[in-house]
Amino acid sequence: MLTLSKDNYYSPEANREYMSHSQYKDFLSCEAMALAKLNGEYTPPTSDEYLVGSYVHAWNEETLEQFKAKHPEIISSKGSTKGQLKADFKRADRMIETLANDPMCMFALEGQKEIILTAEMFGAIWKIRMDVYNPERHRIVDLKTAKSIRELVWSTEQWTKVSFVEAYGYLTQLSIYCEVERIATGHKGWAEPLIVAISKEDPPDKAIISLLDEPRFERELEVIQDKMPRIIAVKAGEIAPRRCEKCAWCRSTKKLTTVMHYSELNAG
Repeated sequence: MLTLSKDNYYSPEANREYMSHSQYKDFLSCEAMALAKLNGEYTPPTSDEYLVGSYVHAWNEETLEQFKAKHPEIISSKGSTKGQLKADFKRADRMIETLANDPMCMFALEGQKEIILTAEMFGAIWKIRMDVYNPERHRIVDLKTAKSIRELVWSTEQWTKVSFVEAYGYLTQLSIYCEVERIATGHKGWAEPLIVAISKEDPPDKAIISLLDEPRFERELEVIQDKMPRIIAVKAGEIAPRRCEKCAWCRSTKKLTTVMHYSELNAG
């Protein structure tokens, strides 16, 4: 089994050997896309929105200067702003400043940064990489950037507007983190799960959000357990992956075999 490190955590080899929350989400979204990513056939483009989140995480990890050197595309190369951070990343600096100037946020972010743990769970070996792990307080903290902390987001799964925490699967993510941590360390109970959230608004909003909800975590883990046998079989090549026919991978590889009726377009 590959020994994980910060250098190889996101490598294709690590993703093939281990299950993770992001990989689990990929399989739920589109099995064909998830398998294409694992096989190196598909690499999603990196958006500025994703890079802004990574920029703030690099600050938390104390690797911001290395991040800037690795991503010269965040620096303007022409005009009156040449050599300066692009507008999105100037906003990211304001987000960082907002967190750094809040004693309670900084207290919540105290602990070991980017800690990797693994554990066998539901027939697979899972890997997690925690933004902040504080074993003394038995706490896991995830740093999240959001368009808005308060604005509700439409959920096609629940067919209603929900918080960004629910809409983007963060309860699922933290339930996985807490269970892997419990198994890996031998603790009897789950760590305290917190999100430190910072919005991309001007000025940024901020919040420390507790995800402490044991019945909900139990339900989340039951759902994962139910879905894992198929995911494991698809990942191992034992059964063919389903295509969603909606994602970028499916659109780029689609071959038409039928004519659809216009009423089918309403199915979404």
